[in-house]
Formats: sequence, C-alpha cells, structure tokens
Amino acid sequence: MRTVVVYKEFSDQAREVFEWIDQFEKRTGRTVEQLDPETPEGEIFCSARDILQFPAVVVCDDDGKTYEQWIGQPMPQIDTVVAYVVN
Repeated sequence: MRTVVVYKEFSDQAREVFEWIDQFEKRTGRTVEQLDPETPEGEIFCSARDILQFPAVVVCDDDGKTYEQWIGQPMPQIDTVVAYVVN
C-alpha cells in the first residue's frame, strides 16, 4: 500500500502537512509520497480521483487503486490512515 499526500508546498496548510508526514513516518516506518497538484504527475493523480481540495491523503495500492482518501482539512488522524496501510 502507498500513502500519498497531495498539497501545495507554499500554502497555509504546508506546515500542518509537514508535521503530519513526519509523525506518520515516525510511527509507521513507512515513507509518504508527496505530490504537488500543480505538476503534471500531480494533476493526473488528482484528476483520476476527483481531488479538488488540498491537502489530500490517499491510500492506494501499487497499481493505483484507491482504497480510501481524505480531502481538505483537518488532516486525518494517523491511526485512521494506518488502519488502511498496515494490513
């Protein structure tokens, strides 16, 4: 499973996102993929999942199938996301 966070690096929410990613990685030992919605890769990722608000946290498999997503603020509780990531 992949955990992807889509956010704009220079936004009001960036600090909260950085802190969430740091805590998630410390608690799970897993890396969080980070995407900017204004890059080609980020645009494709968001378009495929109808993501229009940021930040967004998406749990998907290696083939890109989405299992769960949380869009906008507040950021989801780490334990909630971990339930999908660690099976």
